[in-house]
Amino acid sequence: MIDLVFEISGGTLPVTYHYELWNALTQLAPQLAGDENVGVIPLRMSASNEGMLIPKRAKLALRLPAALAAIAADLSQKRVRVAGSELLLGSCKTRPIQHYPTLHAHLVTGAEDEIAFVKEIEAALAAMEVEANLICGQRHTLTDGSRSISGYSLVLHDLKPEDSLRVQYAGLGKERRFGCGIFIPYKVISGLE
Repeated sequence: MIDLVFEISGGTLPVTYHYELWNALTQLAPQLAGDENVGVIPLRMSASNEGMLIPKRAKLALRLPAALAAIAADLSQKRVRVAGSELLLGSCKTRPIQHYPTLHAHLVTGAEDEIAFVKEIEAALAAMEVEANLICGQRHTLTDGSRSISGYSLVLHDLKPEDSLRVQYAGLGKERRFGCGIFIPYKVISGLE
């Protein structure tokens, strides 16, 4: 697994851009839709009156198997329409996934009840033979009016290097294509009891 990172430029996107962005990307590179491990790392944007503003130095990152990197790289210099906005995907580069002791995912799908969700995550980590402490955050829902995905934000901390890589490669939960269950580096948390 690698991250393929594109320069992007454009105006604004709605808060629920995830669905339309995925559709736009897979229209240009249909092979990406055939692998459930391909995911779009959530964009970092700022809220404005018009929607979510894309900053000047914004990046679009895809997490995908290295075997699909060449196919995804063909998205470079393409224009995509997302929810009425036009985005230009600029140059891209590969970014190897590195280990970090603390990781964060904006939304991990799972049980609606927080206690049941935490038990599911603990079982999934045990099945992966990953040792980590976790902090369950707020419940979020991604919806575009016709479909919705719900889950919790999640921080995993005190990860050993090999466990950190395992979690980043595999992710947790479902719906990677919409940015769910993808873990990225987070500020260090250690020694919490």
